[in-house]
Amino acid sequence: MNKANSDKKTKLTIAKNKNTPAKKSAAKKVVAKKPVAKKVVVKKPVVKKVTVKKPAAKKVVAKKKPVAYKPKKKEKYMSAPMKRHFTNILSNWRNDLRQEMQKTFEHLKDKGEKPADDLDRASQEEEFAFELRTRDRERKLINKISSSMDLIKQNDYGYCESCGVNIGIKRLEARPTATHCIDCKTLNEIKEKQHSG
Repeated sequence: MNKANSDKKTKLTIAKNKNTPAKKSAAKKVVAKKPVAKKVVVKKPVVKKVTVKKPAAKKVVAKKKPVAYKPKKKEKYMSAPMKRHFTNILSNWRNDLRQEMQKTFEHLKDKGEKPADDLDRASQEEEFAFELRTRDRERKLINKISSSMDLIKQNDYGYCESCGVNIGIKRLEARPTATHCIDCKTLNEIKEKQHSG
């Protein structure tokens, strides 16, 4: 009988627990909601920042990358076809640079009039100075290209000026105006760092 009583108590307890949440939810009081205060956002006046725009630096690289030269079996270093290959690379690069220089001069002529606003005038002068520095670097590069083409005519192109070793086709294709092999160039750069430091 004890077991029967304990089973009844357990069932009653379970039944009460089931009913309890329902009774509590029904007995909930309705609470009035407080009004939410609206935040007032004060807009700050917009201050214009004047920035001088610098034109993006243009890479001084040939636009059309030529196909890498593949020497034939037992082909001599700096043979006639190899010289023609590098002459084409150098002449195309020089022509591209000259076209860029011409575009710059035309741009400077077109924008030659000075604006009335001081900030616009300063911005324009900064842009012109930047373009002229770029063109000066390109002018120096054109001179290097011309001297490399002269070396091809003299059959001295592709050999290191310091040690006389072949510079190598891959290095010359990466930097057609190279005058030193990679070892001599590395040594020169180390010496320059030591003298400057």
